[in-house]
Amino acid sequence: MKITQIISEGFRMSAQALRANPLRSTLSLLGMTLGIFSIIFVFSVVDSLERSVRSSIESVGSDVLYIQKWPWGGGGGEYPWWKYFQRPEPKYEEMAKLGDRITTEGAMSFLVNISANLNYRNNTVDNVGIMGVSHEYLDIWPTPMAQGRYFSPQESESGKNVAVIGHDVARGLFGSLDPIGKRIRILGEKVRIIGVFEKEGEKLIGESQDELVLLPVEFMLRKVNEDELQTTIMVKARDGVSVDQLQDDVEGAMRGIRRLRPRAENDFAINEISVLQNSTEAIFSGLGLIGLIIGGFALLAGGFGIANIMFVSVSERVGQIGIQKALGARRNFILYQFLSESVLLSLMGGIIGLLITGALVWVARSATDFPLALSGGNILTGVVISVMIGLVFGLIPAIKASGMNPVDAIREGS
Repeated sequence: MKITQIISEGFRMSAQALRANPLRSTLSLLGMTLGIFSIIFVFSVVDSLERSVRSSIESVGSDVLYIQKWPWGGGGGEYPWWKYFQRPEPKYEEMAKLGDRITTEGAMSFLVNISANLNYRNNTVDNVGIMGVSHEYLDIWPTPMAQGRYFSPQESESGKNVAVIGHDVARGLFGSLDPIGKRIRILGEKVRIIGVFEKEGEKLIGESQDELVLLPVEFMLRKVNEDELQTTIMVKARDGVSVDQLQDDVEGAMRGIRRLRPRAENDFAINEISVLQNSTEAIFSGLGLIGLIIGGFALLAGGFGIANIMFVSVSERVGQIGIQKALGARRNFILYQFLSESVLLSLMGGIIGLLITGALVWVARSATDFPLALSGGNILTGVVISVMIGLVFGLIPAIKASGMNPVDAIREGS
């Protein structure tokens, strides 16, 4: 028995079935097309989201701790906001004390942020994030510079009135003009632009630098009261130090700095990116399950459509089956012949679904900044699902055809 002969015969029979009843075949294959489209498109979205999350985590670093007033992720179970509300914000002086008490950190930076409308001549950018940072900020949150430079250590320590701005802020304020050396008014004082970050695009975890303005934190704290704003101490683990070890050291040091009693609860939160990562992964799993459920119903309808086509195909070719068996065709040959026809029909619907998915992904990618992509793994998944549907729903009609008595089949088909 030659596989090529079976496949070629399956192709011929599939084409014959489609030509004989194009409307019925099209409607039957529509379920396969919609099912594969639903599943693979959702998988593509979920995979693209996961890649973006991983990329965001890698850019921020999974070895960074954020000392803040409020815990992330709901705090675990009930979220006692009334208790967290009474906590003090981290202080700039506490970061200096923390640096003296631990040795497991690789870099440490203080962060305080506000938002404001910025103007340059006739151009205005609304609701810009203005962030005061200490010098090691870029060691924790590295971002390449498109123009100019970052703060020097002297500028950071003295609180010089200089700023580094994001790509979108630069374009909104200065258009095609060179921003370097230009001055804008922030917090009532003129600030000189010394650098522009490269465009990052939107990020799922962490803030994109595109719409931010960075100032030396010493300058910022001269203009605002840190007690009235949300502040953060970021601590990056030294090479060879685990996040758990760093967290233990930071927690012990912060408790000592705030003079907490041994049995007293922490009056600060130590957050890490893995909390957000776990939350997003749960969302991704839920989206994938929804796609499977929706696509599964469509695939079920498509599978019954394939079975319907195959039962009709068997009934229309009873005489042909009888003649083949009378001429010596074995039962397995007839079985594989009809199974190959079923698989090819199912695969045809699946490929159409993949083509629609690919076209929609291309349109979405062209219209937005989101890096949506149809991966080779998802294409392979669509092909495998199509083949399996064809095998499962074509098996009973194929068994029926292969089990026919040649004499009865010739008589019934004549």
